[in-house]
Amino acid sequence: MQVFIGLGSNLDDPQTQILTAIEDIKNLEDTRLLHQSSLYHSPPMGPQDQPDYVNAVVEVDTALPPHVLLDNLQQLEHKHGRVKKRHWGERTLDLDILVYSDYVIDDDRLKVPHPGLSERAFVVYPLAEIVADLTIPGQGQLSVIKQNCPLDGLRKVETHK
Repeated sequence: MQVFIGLGSNLDDPQTQILTAIEDIKNLEDTRLLHQSSLYHSPPMGPQDQPDYVNAVVEVDTALPPHVLLDNLQQLEHKHGRVKKRHWGERTLDLDILVYSDYVIDDDRLKVPHPGLSERAFVVYPLAEIVADLTIPGQGQLSVIKQNCPLDGLRKVETHK
């Protein structure tokens, strides 16, 4: 199954947290990394008294069912020391299933496509970078969503080679 996962971090060297998490995702059982976006800086969505975030999106091909993938991602968050202190607060690692093939899931543990996906520049732009022609179930064409999504301070992380 084609799955897109959003990654975010704003604590304990966020750039390293994201890059390490991508390596961790590569090592998930029955999962193969297909693409990864650039890293992006974004201002916090929630309380403003926290550091900016580093965000990215990866595309994977996985045989893991949605809730099993969710369990695996939550284990990775825990491995990275995530502690939920407040809603939309600072975190070492946040992993979200953004899109899981053409599935629409809405239960007490998982909502796919991810709620708010189309209003969040830190998801829309990295996602469009790796797959511009995606149709998001119930939300439409990513290219159209991107046209209607302001950058909101989003900027690519400068890489030095």
